[in-house]
Amino acid sequence: MQPLAERIRPTSLYDYIGQKHLVGEGAVLRKMIEGGRLSSFILWGPPGVGKTTLARIIANTLQTNFFSLSAINSGVKDVREVIETARKQQFFQSASPILFIDEIHRFSKAQQDSLLGAVESGIVTLIGATTENPSFEVIRPLLSRCQVYVLKSLDKDELLQLMHHALETDIVLKQKKIEVKEYEAMLRYSGGDARKLLNILDLVVSAEESNEVVITDDKVVERLQANPMAYDKEGEIHYDIVSAFIKSIRGSDPDAAIYWLARMVAGGEDPTFIARRLVISAAEDIGLANPNALLIANTCFDALQKIGWPEGRIILAETTIYLATSAKSNSAYKAIDDALALIEQTGNQPVPLHLRNAPTQLMKELNYGAGYKYSHDYPHHFVKQQFLPDALKDKVLWKPQENASEAKIKEIMNKLWEGRYK
Repeated sequence: MQPLAERIRPTSLYDYIGQKHLVGEGAVLRKMIEGGRLSSFILWGPPGVGKTTLARIIANTLQTNFFSLSAINSGVKDVREVIETARKQQFFQSASPILFIDEIHRFSKAQQDSLLGAVESGIVTLIGATTENPSFEVIRPLLSRCQVYVLKSLDKDELLQLMHHALETDIVLKQKKIEVKEYEAMLRYSGGDARKLLNILDLVVSAEESNEVVITDDKVVERLQANPMAYDKEGEIHYDIVSAFIKSIRGSDPDAAIYWLARMVAGGEDPTFIARRLVISAAEDIGLANPNALLIANTCFDALQKIGWPEGRIILAETTIYLATSAKSNSAYKAIDDALALIEQTGNQPVPLHLRNAPTQLMKELNYGAGYKYSHDYPHHFVKQQFLPDALKDKVLWKPQENASEAKIKEIMNKLWEGRYK
């Protein structure tokens, strides 16, 4: 019998749960689908948020041919065969066939190169799915031909909606009388992953011999502990252990961090995958509290390339402990997110005239660059002037946090900017 997640996989946007920012009324992907004009794009998000399902729904809605490849077991030959088949089908329909590539981040450069011509000429419309940052994993020429849409983990309400939908519509679950008395454990273990939630629900229900099933938090914990999952770098537990690793570093627990590192090492995880996570953690969770952390994490990444395995585990361990025991700050992370939110709210504000470049005489006559004060011409290489757009001139985006490093920066900045940073 098919797993529950497959039995109730939606076939239309009407039944699709989550990602309202992309497929809700008036959202960008919804408009594209309803308009029948689809361009190539990449869906980036964690496991179990509906990337594959969304691709299939789009193909169903547009009534176009759908080809699917998995980057794990497909090569350049497979890609070329699909493209050739799609080329032959172009004469029979207006919309280009959709080529869906799951885990596109696992494609080599040669495999990704083999897609370029077909994507650019419109022989296929590419939909890629990835759990990894496309900026790092997808070659630039292919990335420039695709939009990137970010999918989010399902929130509590969406997960509950999914659970009730399964209980009400699945042909197997409807045969039993199921009462969900408590659901917090299911939500906690699923971690925003729809497929994992459905797997847990299926596991708990199928373990009951009676047709009357009462689901409680204790029962969920009991069933999951009775079915422990070994570490699988290709499976869902992979993401749980990586999450525990990063959260242990963020929580300044070196013992837990080194334990989860060991779990990944023992499970055969790709060392560069771990090193990349350390670089991200150094920037996101430590940041300006200890700027050296990013340098050390980046050096760790480089050293792994030179030294290899198994000695590389020592470099990873040293970096992990350093990051876990370092002071923490996410002020830079919050500042860029706040700035992006501000831009979305206020639009593209004009650059003040005195900050504009003036390479031509006409621009100078239009006062481009007029009144700009060159900082190095003033004492201490500083002069107070406006750098933000006029409408945002008093906006404060960076908010220093309580640690020794940022306290010093805050003190200096407040002397220069007359107490801007409270």
